[in-house]
Amino acid sequence: MGAYIVAFLAEDFGLHSMEGYILIGLPVTAILSALFGYICVRHTRIFFGILTLALSQVLWSLAFKFFWVTGGSDGLRIPRPTLLGGLVDFTGPGAFVRFINVYYYYVLAVFAICVVVMWVIVHSPFGKALQAIRDNEVRARFLGLRTRRFRWIAFLISGTFTGLAGILWAPLNGLATPDVLYWTFSGEIVFTALLGGFRNFTGPILGGIVFTYLKTYAVATTEYWQLLLGVVLVLLVLVLPTGIVGALTSLATRFKAREKS
Repeated sequence: MGAYIVAFLAEDFGLHSMEGYILIGLPVTAILSALFGYICVRHTRIFFGILTLALSQVLWSLAFKFFWVTGGSDGLRIPRPTLLGGLVDFTGPGAFVRFINVYYYYVLAVFAICVVVMWVIVHSPFGKALQAIRDNEVRARFLGLRTRRFRWIAFLISGTFTGLAGILWAPLNGLATPDVLYWTFSGEIVFTALLGGFRNFTGPILGGIVFTYLKTYAVATTEYWQLLLGVVLVLLVLVLPTGIVGALTSLATRFKAREKS
């Protein structure tokens, strides 16, 4: 939805500022996350997963059907935006190469800010309450925590950060298509967290990097890249059930224990 918001702002309102996309897109994605979260957090575990995927498929179908709004399978074109309030413009010869180089560091800076914000959230009393609900929801409820409200706020935060990712992804891709609403695209995002280890703060970050490189090399290696990528990822999950960071943490703990003994 973040990608489509950028496309609508560029095509219907003539906005071509990256900061404008973020300032307008974040509140809109937050509102959408709050609405969907209000429905989804009424259920937990597999029912929660099925409901979120079902809603995603509904949006995917709407994006295909309302082609006069969304462009259907052709999508909506997104021109290259200006950065830093118009101080950085990308016109003239070599504009695309300059845009790629500058935009990389722009996204990296936004990513660093988001990591700091998420670190504060995770290590705040609110984050500790979420961890308690994750580990033992019944006990957390007995302690007086309103678990459904906490899950709803967590859904809101997650959706807002994901919306920001969509906003940043759209200008680089240059196109907003229904493919970003399909369940397999959502599955990749979930899988990065599992691959890196969702019980560690740095796990999803490392998982995202590893998954991106695996997918890139798989596509470049063979036309059956989906089969190759699937086999590699399944093997990684079977060998490292706690994720890459979880496995490294366990090895470090064992090494320290041997040193003490």
